[in-house]
Amino acid sequence: MLPLKKLAGVAAIAAAALVLAACSGPTADNAKSSSSAPAAAAPSAGGPLKVAVVTHGSAGDAFWNVVKNGAEQAGKDLNVGVDYFSDGDPGNQARLIDNAVAQKVGGLVVSMANPQALQTSIQNAVKAGIPVITINSGEDFSAQFGAIAHVGQSEGLAGQGAGQRLKAAGKTKLLCVIHEAGNIGQNQRCDGAKQSFGNVTTLQVDISNPTDAQARIRGALQSDPSIDAVLALNSQVAARAVAAAKEASSKAQVATFDLNADVVAAIKDGSILFAVDQQQYEQGYLPIVFLKLYKENGNTIGGGHPVQTGPGFVDKTNIDTIAPYAQRGTR
Repeated sequence: MLPLKKLAGVAAIAAAALVLAACSGPTADNAKSSSSAPAAAAPSAGGPLKVAVVTHGSAGDAFWNVVKNGAEQAGKDLNVGVDYFSDGDPGNQARLIDNAVAQKVGGLVVSMANPQALQTSIQNAVKAGIPVITINSGEDFSAQFGAIAHVGQSEGLAGQGAGQRLKAAGKTKLLCVIHEAGNIGQNQRCDGAKQSFGNVTTLQVDISNPTDAQARIRGALQSDPSIDAVLALNSQVAARAVAAAKEASSKAQVATFDLNADVVAAIKDGSILFAVDQQQYEQGYLPIVFLKLYKENGNTIGGGHPVQTGPGFVDKTNIDTIAPYAQRGTR
């Protein structure tokens, strides 16, 4: 895994290479199983690079807003046109990819929570000569579908890290809360936690119905008082888990994936033990850098391996350092 300092170095080296390449373009305004890498595209001579970012997050989601912030800031920094689109329905997401291909974008960034639903659309983009970088989810399918790189955290390893921390904290039974049915990354997180923690049960809730999600978590804690830890896979679910534990008079300690203002405050007051931070700002920012370099200098990244943005961990020892970045929308 690449630590934050090394990733920052990657971005710095990339930016320096871009300066040497004398790139130009407009600012952003919107929101394979082969072992050999694809041939590098010829330098762009027909105008500025335009990139479409198509993610599976819901509009207004705190996590995906940070991804969007990263992509759009990279567009401004590098003079790349960035259009950001998001839809939680896999079919709609595939159609957004198809639309971007029809518009002949110069690059495509896609999150793959449901890889099979997006496979045809992504492979059609590759056949059309559009370089694709996958982010966040679907790491195991990225190269198979023809993407030139994947940027994100390995979800199974992140789950293992969370389980190790909870075990070290003396917890003995863990409830892992899955909030999106069909999201491959969430199952990988819980499976990873099972490997390192051991005694794990899963609970399916619906993030689009937060009141019901809270009630389901409360019910699980009430029906099994031996549960002494809850792992939320989303910052919004984490807040509901904290409330549910209080309502159930449960001793369960909550940990979560990802940050938002509520999680920052909860880590400070001790109601959340830690957050697994995949630094999603980098998942928005770095693909724009990599696509610019690929299109204008023939560069590739990763050597066939994913570029890791996590897992990092935020707890009481470093929350005061991270909090200002979360507040400004970059963590």
